[in-house]
Amino acid sequence: MCGIWALFGSDECLSVQCLSAMKIAHRGPDAFRFENVNGFTNCCFGFHRLAIVDQLYGMQPIRVKKFPYLWLCYNGEIYNFKQLQKQFGFEYQTLVDGEVILHLYNRGGIEQTASMLDGVFAFILLDTANRKVFLARDTYGVRPLFKVLTDDGFLGVCSEAKGLINLKHSTSLCPKVEPFLPGHYEVLDLKPSGKVASVEVVKFHSYKDEPLHAACDTVETLPSGLDLETVKSNIRILFENAVRKRLMAHRRIGCLLSGGLDSSLVAAVLLKLMKEINISYPLQTFAIGMENSPDLLAARKVAAHIGSEHHEVIFNSEEGIQAIEEVIFSLETYDITTVRASIGMYLVSKYIRKKTDSVVIFSGEGSDELTQGYIYFHKAPSPEEAAEESERLLKELYLFDVLRADRTTAAHGLELRVPFLDHRFTAYYLSLPAELRIPKNGIEKYLLRQSFEDSNLLPKEILWRPKEAFSDGIASVKKSWFSILQDYIDQQVDDLLLEKAAEKYPFNPPKTKESYYYRQIFEKHYSGQSSWLPHYWMPRWVKATDPSARTLKHYKSATQE
Repeated sequence: MCGIWALFGSDECLSVQCLSAMKIAHRGPDAFRFENVNGFTNCCFGFHRLAIVDQLYGMQPIRVKKFPYLWLCYNGEIYNFKQLQKQFGFEYQTLVDGEVILHLYNRGGIEQTASMLDGVFAFILLDTANRKVFLARDTYGVRPLFKVLTDDGFLGVCSEAKGLINLKHSTSLCPKVEPFLPGHYEVLDLKPSGKVASVEVVKFHSYKDEPLHAACDTVETLPSGLDLETVKSNIRILFENAVRKRLMAHRRIGCLLSGGLDSSLVAAVLLKLMKEINISYPLQTFAIGMENSPDLLAARKVAAHIGSEHHEVIFNSEEGIQAIEEVIFSLETYDITTVRASIGMYLVSKYIRKKTDSVVIFSGEGSDELTQGYIYFHKAPSPEEAAEESERLLKELYLFDVLRADRTTAAHGLELRVPFLDHRFTAYYLSLPAELRIPKNGIEKYLLRQSFEDSNLLPKEILWRPKEAFSDGIASVKKSWFSILQDYIDQQVDDLLLEKAAEKYPFNPPKTKESYYYRQIFEKHYSGQSSWLPHYWMPRWVKATDPSARTLKHYKSATQE
């Protein structure tokens, strides 16, 4: 994880513009570099480094003797860089996984480069010999990327929007900053003036398709049968492989643990594999919640079962409420459920950074979208519609859960790893018949739970624990976190303000005092940028007025059963 920033064709003084690059310094607390491009005085790269792999030669932009005309700034981890080296005979000059991008590009161009990368990434590649600039982002947008491109060819690119919103440009007071779409690359022509012109934007991978890089994966072809035992075995093999490849790190590995199915599976498989490869230190797991919250109690059980070094972060409502503004600033969104869930994750990340030496943090994001884990999936009219909804959620992950997970950890200089969003694992799961993937016997994620039933990785009551939204599980059963927030905000927002909300905020108008409160804070920091969120996250097929699972009829707390 790091922060990347680049400008092409700037009319303003670069020493002034580069102040914007400092807005993302949290993403790379280990080192910073600012570098001009030879021959293009108005083009430059900025880089904030969190050193995870090759701590000696990992500074960017990456340039190697073999390709003096290529400049690369990237944020991510490429898990198959050694397999690609072996397959194509690449000669690396560094130990940096991202160097493979230069070799792939030289060998087969940008299309093959983006398609062959197994990992999470956002990158800016400059080819001065052919006068081209390339931007690309991984399939699910696990690593963030924003851009601004003006009509006269000024281009700004950054890991977070906050590094672009204050850029100065002669023809535009406020250039439009937009998220770069996941699973796409863009080709731009670089003019002698340093300005650029977009040539094409191409979707290089659809998550339903087996990725091109599967051909050189460590797990070879799987049995293709659809009998239940074969399917369960394939799910276990691919998930374990997803965790194994993400062990690539020279810094200490930890794991977020809410005690729900997803984070518990990640932690259990992670600890098992760390033992297998003789990692010398114990796995630190981290849970957050209010006193006696369901998540804390469940996480304690899991930690005891798997034998991790477990940390509990207990917070009260005042601490949570005080964090709202800094959380919204970090997130760059005003989505209700994203803000609620981010507060706990932000506070636990703060603890990890201050109190421990764990830097590479595993987490369970992506599972709910992939394996139909949300409570409302019980109400899906048909397996086919449930499958379509699952795909829609995956497509929008970069606006919601993946955004939350990246910003809350990156704000504290941590690197997040999300095995449930492994390309091969997700492609396989989505290839299964729709009726296999739906909730069964009143239990969501039934197939995933079934697949690990005989593994003894987790206690049975955790493996079959009903879905609890992260923003609800961190509070007590008696009073949900969203209720605590709403009670506080009710006193902060006047009824009259809410009545006139649609006039003040015509796009995505707030319907509740809570959403109004978040929107006010968002507009204070990112005025006029409300289109970054196309719509609020809400359950489907139910007449929900609030995104919390606890407001749905299906919800039952384990303590009430």
